[in-house]
Amino acid sequence: MPTDPLHRVAEICLAFPEASIERHDSHATFRVRKRVFAYFLDNHHGDGIVSVCVKTLLGENRDLARDRPSRFYLPAYIGPRGWVGVRLDVAKVSWDEVAAFIASSFDIVAPKTLAAAARRNVHF
Repeated sequence: MPTDPLHRVAEICLAFPEASIERHDSHATFRVRKRVFAYFLDNHHGDGIVSVCVKTLLGENRDLARDRPSRFYLPAYIGPRGWVGVRLDVAKVSWDEVAAFIASSFDIVAPKTLAAAARRNVHF
C-alpha cells in the first residue's frame, strides 16, 4: 500500500470538528465527544483484515456486504448494530470512497450542530 492506512484514516477522521483518537496497539477508535464514529482495525481477532468500520443507515451495511463482499464485510459484534467494515487491504483503495463513508458515519453519530458544521467545512 502506498500510504500507511492508519495514518490516512486518522487524517480523514481528525479533520472533523471535535474528533479525537484513542490508540489500542494496532487499532484505533475515533470519537466525536463520547460517541464512536469510526474504528480502524488491523488483524482484529486474527482475521487478517485491515479496515475502517463505520456506522451506516439501517440495512445499508448488509446491502454493501452482500453486494460487494470483496470490499465490505459485517464486523464481529458491531455489524448487527449497523456498522460495516470497509477493507483497506485490497489492491486499490479509493480514499475518496473511504472519506465519504467516514463522513456519512460522522453525520449519523455526531450531534446535529457538529454534523452540520462538518458538512460545510470538511474537505479531503
